[in-house]
Amino acid sequence: MMAKIIKVKGFKGCVNYILDSKKETSLLEAKDVRLKSKASIIQSFVSQANLNPNLSKSVGHISLNFSAQDKDKIKNEMMVNVVRDYMQKMNIKNTQYIVVRHFDKEHPHIHLCFNRVDNNGKTISDKNDRYRSEKICKELTDKYGLYMYSGKENVKMHRLKEPDKSKYEIYHALNSIVPKCTGWKQLLHTLGQQGVDVRFKHKGKTDEIQGIIFSKNGYSFNGSKVDRIFSYSKIDYQLKQNQFSQNQSQNQPISQNPNQSKGIIGSMIDAAADLGSVESNGVNYEEKAFRKRMEYEEQKRKRKNKYRRKL
Repeated sequence: MMAKIIKVKGFKGCVNYILDSKKETSLLEAKDVRLKSKASIIQSFVSQANLNPNLSKSVGHISLNFSAQDKDKIKNEMMVNVVRDYMQKMNIKNTQYIVVRHFDKEHPHIHLCFNRVDNNGKTISDKNDRYRSEKICKELTDKYGLYMYSGKENVKMHRLKEPDKSKYEIYHALNSIVPKCTGWKQLLHTLGQQGVDVRFKHKGKTDEIQGIIFSKNGYSFNGSKVDRIFSYSKIDYQLKQNQFSQNQSQNQPISQNPNQSKGIIGSMIDAAADLGSVESNGVNYEEKAFRKRMEYEEQKRKRKNKYRRKL
């Protein structure tokens, strides 16, 4: 499950979009708004927003998107339960809202429109809302046994325009090539064969590498912009684990066809499992395969903050 937080200015445009009569929609839940018509819903929102005229952006609009792989299990009742949990954790409470399901995409999704001016005229904060939302979506995905939608797996490449087309071509190249490589020389050579150029960013005038840039078709992207797993440090870590796994398996019988690629996520999980850091039973790479690395970085951050407070 993923959430998309959309910044809009007025309730009229938001409500008209969510309840568009030209689309197949279903109103799943509403609270504290008059449901006689779209106009009455809009006026309900506007009237309450006037309790806090100093708030320039009183419209809250969030879409919750579920994977197409969960299509059979996602029922309206479950959607309502999920959005209630989501709102509770996001501290969207004591306010007006409507929840509407759309059927215009292959994946199930709903739209939540709520008033950031609550029933007492107080502001519902949107501070760090995207960061908080991402964390909550992961929690609810686990709670409801849903598929973690990556956003890139089912992209329809033929519909993309530049520069997104080139970025996704780089993504798919990296996803298939990185798991097979045991060093940078091999990786750069193989990427070059697929038309992907690579250059490194150095710290000042030193030889220390602190970033990576991929280019194709005249468009360039930082590694982390292609995907978070393709930053320089994470690719470097993965290549080292690939080398470690290869060394470990040289004297062991091969149980899997070496030409069969699992993709980078599965490869990272297996590599980390060889090191005893995770289980290889379908766990998520971000949460498990680099758990020790992330814990170390978190401890380092805490030590730095503690040092700064002493100063």
